[in-house]
Amino acid sequence: MLKSTPVFFKHQFEKFTFLFIFLIPFMAISQGEQEEETQMRLFIDCNCDKNFLRQEIQYVGHVRDQAQANIKLFIYDISNGSGGRKYTLNFQGVGYYKDINGELTYDTTANMTSDEVRKGLLKKVQSGLLKYVIYSGLADNITYTVNRDGTGDVQEIDYTDPWNNWIFEVFGEARLDKESSRKNFSYTLGFESDHVTENWRIRTDVRVSQANSEYVQDEETFTSERFRYSVDGSIVRSLSDHWSTGVFGGARHDTFTNLDFRYYFTPALEYNIFPYREVLRREITLAYKIGYFHNDYIETTILDKLREGIFNHSLDFQVRYRQPWGSVYTRLRGSTFLNDFSKNRIQFNGNLSVRLLKGLSVRFSGRFELIRDQINLPAGDASIEDVLLQQKQIATDFETGFNIGLSYTFGSAFNNIINTRL
Repeated sequence: MLKSTPVFFKHQFEKFTFLFIFLIPFMAISQGEQEEETQMRLFIDCNCDKNFLRQEIQYVGHVRDQAQANIKLFIYDISNGSGGRKYTLNFQGVGYYKDINGELTYDTTANMTSDEVRKGLLKKVQSGLLKYVIYSGLADNITYTVNRDGTGDVQEIDYTDPWNNWIFEVFGEARLDKESSRKNFSYTLGFESDHVTENWRIRTDVRVSQANSEYVQDEETFTSERFRYSVDGSIVRSLSDHWSTGVFGGARHDTFTNLDFRYYFTPALEYNIFPYREVLRREITLAYKIGYFHNDYIETTILDKLREGIFNHSLDFQVRYRQPWGSVYTRLRGSTFLNDFSKNRIQFNGNLSVRLLKGLSVRFSGRFELIRDQINLPAGDASIEDVLLQQKQIATDFETGFNIGLSYTFGSAFNNIINTRL
């Protein structure tokens, strides 16, 4: 009995050794799966410098297909009151990080360079990723630093804006195109101002433009001159999270549309189904305008008019969505004259971008315009110069256009290397 004891332990040791060797691969696989599960795989969807973000944030795996990601970042942007952009960063955790979500905002100004914008956005992205880094177990490998600026006692700051939230822009451009039988020269000068607060938005837009064209055919020269100036302005008041009201007005001269002088005045009322603070991600608005315009014409029109004043109104319906599955924008606008409903115009345009499945996206865009209000057209037939050089507006019943695009991306979804040589 005592002699069999070593034999017993020998058999037990052999069984244990066999079991240990047998389980090693499964333990390694289990550990690998756990590491794979906790590894951060980031998908970024934004109108920004993605390559810069990928290059600077190297402690996560960047993927180009959101189906491969366990952290999704959607960055929405819109123009703000300073003339820059307001970015909203929406973080969504998936799988191992499914309960970790967050949202940050980042504002830029018109005076910031593109490098300053992307560096500021980088800091916000890194701040939003910090909670995922801690949860992933990488916190022990991170060195945390806090800038000394702003760490003292909170103090009241008396801030005075010398411009009182006004933004001004002066711009100009000139263009010259020339070939053996054609020559075109054009210029545009302009001034814009924008005053934005929580309750008010005041805008002005002044533009002057001229386009001269020359076309030679069979030793005959055709020339054209188009001149336009316009002054437009608006005052919009926010009434609540859903309602806004405003007044629009302006004047213009345009040789192309046979307008010697035109002025208009239009009050408006708008309702947004969603609160305005959600405009970055979704918006459904309905706007009604009613007003008056007066036209003095360069040439007598097809209705035998040299001047006329008309009351008109319009209804404008717009939908905007930016979601992880894609984006959609549609606009439907109808307008008529109050004294003659047969003089009307219907405009529809929209675009849709949808991610169908891994790596596959489809894009649609189209427009349609039904035109029944061209009261400004000059009488008589259009000359060859008008047609060739687009010197005057030509009569039409409708305008339409449609585009469709399909893209499919495949290959490595985990390549973080940035190489911009050549």
